[in-house]
Amino acid sequence: MSQRPVLYYFNGRGKMESIRWLLTVAEVDYDEIFLTSREQFVKLLDDGAFMFQQVPMVEIDGMRLIQSKAILNYIAEKYNLHGNDIKERVQINMYTEGLMDLMEMIMVLPFSADPKSKLDNIETKAKERYLPVFEKALTDSVHLVGGRLTCADVYLTECTLMLEEKFTAILKDFPAVKAFQGRMLLIPAISRFLLPGSKRKPQPDEVYVKTAKEVLNLNFTFP
Repeated sequence: MSQRPVLYYFNGRGKMESIRWLLTVAEVDYDEIFLTSREQFVKLLDDGAFMFQQVPMVEIDGMRLIQSKAILNYIAEKYNLHGNDIKERVQINMYTEGLMDLMEMIMVLPFSADPKSKLDNIETKAKERYLPVFEKALTDSVHLVGGRLTCADVYLTECTLMLEEKFTAILKDFPAVKAFQGRMLLIPAISRFLLPGSKRKPQPDEVYVKTAKEVLNLNFTFP
């Protein structure tokens, strides 16, 4: 296996994007193998690469890791981006689970039969359920947990940018979250990641959706 992590996924965001974000903030270089055909996916399945027959998959430290949460937790622990003790880790995990729930609502939009009809629901939930939690946590704190940079901060940054792509002014009533985002965007690794030509993926388009459906043999859309 490569000395650098190798990421197996489509050439798009999806559940791999948070992994890219976390490796970027940890300043870890990685390679990517993009899945482009059903035959390629089946060959990797036959070779035993994909536990549970699914992606994302990351080759790292002589292991093939499956399940995005497990991958993210491993990277966070390895690069000191998790909590200092069990209490900090559970706080981080609670924030993370909430952020992943919100981001997943956005991730599935391109695969939905009527994505526009779901946007109002996402915006409402973001404003009423999720963003108030982070606004409160950041009102008197620079970081979410433990007074230092953790994976929860990274995911919140990713999430706020995703939200602003859909709802430009969504953070106007959450000044602490907006200020936090501004601080995070000054981190050199993040500022480089946001430049054109970086490994950050663009918003999903029809090519990404078509490829994912063909590779995974999906013949349905989300309701």
